[in-house]
Amino acid sequence: MDEQHETGTATGNRRSPAKRRAILRAATEAFLSQGYARTSVDAIAAAAGVGKQTVYGHFGNKERLFLAVVEQATRDVGIDPEAPTDVITASGDPHADLQTAGERLLRAMTAPAVSALHRLTIAEVTHHPELQRHWRDTSAAPAVIEAIAEYLAELDRHGDFQVPEPALSARQFVMLLGAEGQVRSLHGLRPLDPSEIRQVAAETADLILRAHRR
Repeated sequence: MDEQHETGTATGNRRSPAKRRAILRAATEAFLSQGYARTSVDAIAAAAGVGKQTVYGHFGNKERLFLAVVEQATRDVGIDPEAPTDVITASGDPHADLQTAGERLLRAMTAPAVSALHRLTIAEVTHHPELQRHWRDTSAAPAVIEAIAEYLAELDRHGDFQVPEPALSARQFVMLLGAEGQVRSLHGLRPLDPSEIRQVAAETADLILRAHRR
């Protein structure tokens, strides 16, 4: 079992961004090829060309490293967990706004690396339920939902739509997109073509807006 280290993360990040990137690349390959339980910090360190203590200095422990891999995969497909408010913008056309946001989210949700990491957490959920729980709590999803909720609340304030629970409606929008996207893509094993992404996003936007139109 890998020794757990809880300190040094912030210092490690400032010390060497290049090493951090190398560790993340090595960890992504290791987790996807070997799974979470069978991947060791020693193997990741060797593949990254760094010492084991360097890995701990950057990430603290294997669980945090895995979550950092998830976060990086999300960034790589265009969703920044630290600045998700640009997921949706107001153009004056609510259907177009939600559809555009939906298309962007669907591309992220069904991206090969993100889908593969999600499948991995599902496979490990019996022995490592904290991975799924922490991914849910620390991924971009809560902030994305908050941004969409604020957009829906603004529609309510303008009067054309009645959205008494914006956070709930935003979560339903994201979950409907994700569920349909995962089913159609076979949980990321079959890439969705652009027309499918547009269709799913348009239908989901229409469903949400029809439910809240005054």
